[in-house]
Amino acid sequence: MIQRKAMEYLLKWKDRADRKPLVLRGARQVGKTTLVREFAKQYDVFLDLNLEKTADRNLFEQYDDVNELLKAIFLQKRKINKGSVLLFIDEIQNSKKAVAILRYFYEEANGVHVIVAGSLLETVIDVRKISFPVGRVEYLAVRPCCFLEFLNGINDDFDIDLITNLNVTPVHHRIIKLFNDYTLIGGMPAVVAKYAENQDIVALKYVYDSLLQSYRDDVEKYTENANTIKVIREILETGWMQAGSIIAFEKFGGTNFSSREMSTAFQTIQKAMLLELVFPTASAQMPLIQNRRQRPKLIWLDTGLVNYVANIQKEVFSVPDIQDVWRGRIAEHVVAQELLTLSDSLLAKRVFWRRDKHGSEAEIDFVYRYDSLAIPVEVKSGHNSKLKSLHLFMDLAPHNWAIRIWSNPFSIDEVTTPTNKKFTLLNLPFYYVGVLEEILKKYII
Repeated sequence: MIQRKAMEYLLKWKDRADRKPLVLRGARQVGKTTLVREFAKQYDVFLDLNLEKTADRNLFEQYDDVNELLKAIFLQKRKINKGSVLLFIDEIQNSKKAVAILRYFYEEANGVHVIVAGSLLETVIDVRKISFPVGRVEYLAVRPCCFLEFLNGINDDFDIDLITNLNVTPVHHRIIKLFNDYTLIGGMPAVVAKYAENQDIVALKYVYDSLLQSYRDDVEKYTENANTIKVIREILETGWMQAGSIIAFEKFGGTNFSSREMSTAFQTIQKAMLLELVFPTASAQMPLIQNRRQRPKLIWLDTGLVNYVANIQKEVFSVPDIQDVWRGRIAEHVVAQELLTLSDSLLAKRVFWRRDKHGSEAEIDFVYRYDSLAIPVEVKSGHNSKLKSLHLFMDLAPHNWAIRIWSNPFSIDEVTTPTNKKFTLLNLPFYYVGVLEEILKKYII
């Protein structure tokens, strides 16, 4: 299974003249190490260090000169410095000296391509006061598999071609069923790999349990604050049941924890990239400024894990339309997951729209940034006249494009709001979210 987006980035990074050491960021078990090992096939020599191993870690303690360090690495790994070289430093958080010397790979040994990764880098950096050399490294976000990567994982490259060529309509029902399978199972690489063996959903239980337990076991690494650890444990136990919901921090999940305690814990888990607090904007045009004083929407890293923990797998499995599950929250959640995979940037954030008017309940599920446009995205079925919030948004927008995600085939509607503004509504089946950029390039002139 190839994580296509991340691999595409790596291939471009490899050929860039201004290439810097690359830091992979992402939640535990999203496939960072597997991705690097697959990418390493592009090189003549692959040097693989794991700084949890004393011998590998001691190399960085013994040498301050980067070229002397490289000589020692080649000798320890019994490799000859000939041809293209990729150095992978895993679990780099175990050595401050390894982090500090990255700048010298960029300045003095740029011929060697360097990738680093580590467990919980996002939180350990703060706890251990580790600082990556500013301007001397770059970052790549690695996320759970998107739908196209899921298809690759189950050896269905034929349907990948249909989707990327926007030629699905003749076999819509088959592809939407596959997307429903993806929604049920999720995109965690270990889960997808296990499912690909015999497509036995029951057999995935042990993989889900292992993933969830690894997140719970990591809690003490997230922070040194004992009370925050207690709150994080509560969120990791019960927070999955609030996926796709707009949440309040005060007494979240029926607990007695304060808003401040919950907010701190959620932000800590967010650094570990296990979830995102998606805040609303009141703007219908760029820039999309999020209002962090309002309540956020809770989106976890993977919909499959949500289904498993919330015990709704049977419900997701049995419905022909995922919008009928959990009041539409699972459909919205998986769209959120797909939207995030459209970017490899750590800075990518999802955002939803809420009308800035007292007493108004008008909301749009997501707003997607496309060039200079803020495109509304609604995850809804039904007649156009029922899209009242979308009409309100479009009355404010300086353009005339909107998107509805649903389980029906692709279509285009010309819609008129109650104030007589005309706009074009692109009705996209779920499986087209992963190629949203290509669709917008084709239709938005």
